[in-house]
Amino acid sequence: MIVRVSDDGRITIPARARQKLGIKPGSVLSLDVGDDEIKIRPIKSVADVAGIFSDSAEGNTTDWETAREQAMLAVARQVEAETGH
Repeated sequence: MIVRVSDDGRITIPARARQKLGIKPGSVLSLDVGDDEIKIRPIKSVADVAGIFSDSAEGNTTDWETAREQAMLAVARQVEAETGH
């Protein structure tokens, strides 16, 4: 895809690319600048990946630290149940 840079330095991400990557208004993107390229990637929020933690989540947290702690505790409980330790 080819896009044009506006006078104020903005580009428009074509609809087809936004749809493919799930980019919507308010999405957070990562911009990586290399020697001769720019990579733009969407950043997933906790809410976007909440299904990954559905078995261990305790409520609807949107905080990564809380989600990580809940997942670690769930894994520890599962290991303890399976090994008896």
